[in-house]
Amino acid sequence: MTALLDIIRGFRTAQGEALRLSGAGEVPYAAVDPRHMRIEVAAGGSAQLVVVHTGPGMSSLDIVLAEDARFEMTELFLAEAFAEVAVRQAARSRCHMTAVQLSSANVSYTIDLDGRDAENRLGGVFLAAGQEHCVVRLRTNHNVPDCRSMSYVKGVAGGTAVGEFCGLVYVAPDAQHTDAQQQNRNILLSETARITTQPQLEIYADDVKCSHGATVGQMDSEAILYMRQRGLSEAQARRLQIEGFVGDIVRRCGIGPLCEAAMDAVIAKMEKL
Repeated sequence: MTALLDIIRGFRTAQGEALRLSGAGEVPYAAVDPRHMRIEVAAGGSAQLVVVHTGPGMSSLDIVLAEDARFEMTELFLAEAFAEVAVRQAARSRCHMTAVQLSSANVSYTIDLDGRDAENRLGGVFLAAGQEHCVVRLRTNHNVPDCRSMSYVKGVAGGTAVGEFCGLVYVAPDAQHTDAQQQNRNILLSETARITTQPQLEIYADDVKCSHGATVGQMDSEAILYMRQRGLSEAQARRLQIEGFVGDIVRRCGIGPLCEAAMDAVIAKMEKL
């Protein structure tokens, strides 16, 4: 965790309740334990933001992207927190978000695609150990035609931990040519852990391409056996499988210096699963 926080200290500090950005932001902003913040990215502007929750509390973020804006956000939960994130995107804007829960947390994302050719990508990971409880809620509203959304959330739970995913893709009437993909994949590491998943589609247009799916399963026993035959212990084999499962999301967080440090924090968390 120390390396992760050291990297964040090198970013610009996002202070106050409003952050208005224009132009091309070369250095990411960082917000630690924000209570309420509104982020506005001007037309044609680009920005990166890291949000870190280090203690219990409530948090709300309102993100507004103007036309042709580019925005990347990584949200890290290092302690229990309740967070709400609302995103509104104008025409041709691009938004990439990554959420990593390493503690009990409850996060809700509401995404409104309000302008043509807007695109949103969200990748999420939660790792729940002991008696932890991780919740991810996601609603993506395709309010106009010709927009794209892709969400991929993965969960891992051990001990008596609980994980929850509830996702909804809404396609408004006449929001033709919508392209929406929603996937949720989960692994249980014990007989007492539990993960519930509820992906949903609500579609009121007829010329769309939408898909959703969810799985909850155990670790791949054949893959573990294969790795053990090559000299790895069972614990090492399990760790490598989990690392591969969540690593494809964490390592693509979009903010280069942060990705490997976040992955190191994930690996440390895996020791407790």
